[in-house]
Amino acid sequence: MVPSLPRMPGSARPPQVSGSSSGDRYTGDVLANARKKPQLRAEAAEPGLVVEEVETGFVGAVVRTEKSGGMHLVVLEDRKGKLRSFPLGPGFWVDGVAVQLVAPQPGGASKPGVLRTASGSRVVKDHRARVARASRILVEGKHDAELVEKIWGHDLRVEGVVVVPLHGVDDLAEAVADFGPGPGRRLGILVDHLVAGSKEWHEAAAVTRVPGAREHVLVVGHPFVDVWQAVRPKCLGIPAWPVVPRGLPWKEGVLEALGWPHAEQADVAEGWQRILASVNSFADLEPDLLGRVEELIDFVTGDAEDR
Repeated sequence: MVPSLPRMPGSARPPQVSGSSSGDRYTGDVLANARKKPQLRAEAAEPGLVVEEVETGFVGAVVRTEKSGGMHLVVLEDRKGKLRSFPLGPGFWVDGVAVQLVAPQPGGASKPGVLRTASGSRVVKDHRARVARASRILVEGKHDAELVEKIWGHDLRVEGVVVVPLHGVDDLAEAVADFGPGPGRRLGILVDHLVAGSKEWHEAAAVTRVPGAREHVLVVGHPFVDVWQAVRPKCLGIPAWPVVPRGLPWKEGVLEALGWPHAEQADVAEGWQRILASVNSFADLEPDLLGRVEELIDFVTGDAEDR
């Protein structure tokens, strides 16, 4: 059983604190109690919509909907051109959120070629970046920030959300206190390796004692040792991320196992750039990260006093 953290009644989301792949992976806030699961929103299966089928993990863009054998199906095409059909209904993710796919309205205008951002959301054309909100998103390090920018950069600029790297979560409570959360100043924090009993877990728990944190701070995390692991191994042409023996530097160990240069800090930086270059869209990331980032964006943009 995962131990609970101090109650945070004002937080907007319940936390996901373990790396479990079962259950609802898109709920979680180390500062809140569990809420009732919301009903799935209905999403029209419009051509061009990028979705992931939960059971198989197949990711593709909607090509069309059709009836076959008395069933209403959606046909998806992945980036390699492979087509697969699935029954409409629940069991899909869109923008990192569980949805129920439904047939487009009869007679409605079809939307072939809908432009999508790397995160899968619709491109907002001719939109000038808005003035930055007072609310912020903090991520644990530079690599986290670069990955978030690559996938969610367009969305963040449209919303006026600034992402700030923390360079570690030591003294996280102090960083939150320096920010001064309050009405119109929400703070969302993404923590690496947020599993029960870890150092990161205890640092996140300490945030509850900061004035204003209970109502205006959301801390979520993923179970990976480092954000590198949130990139799906297939992007690098490997079946799984290397297992690094305890006591050895993790990133250097990964690079060595991959046969890449690893002796210098510059090698680590270059290795990360190779990994980052393999990421083209949200489909290249693990759901345990996707849901967390989407959750933070929703939280920091949901304050009526910070518009």
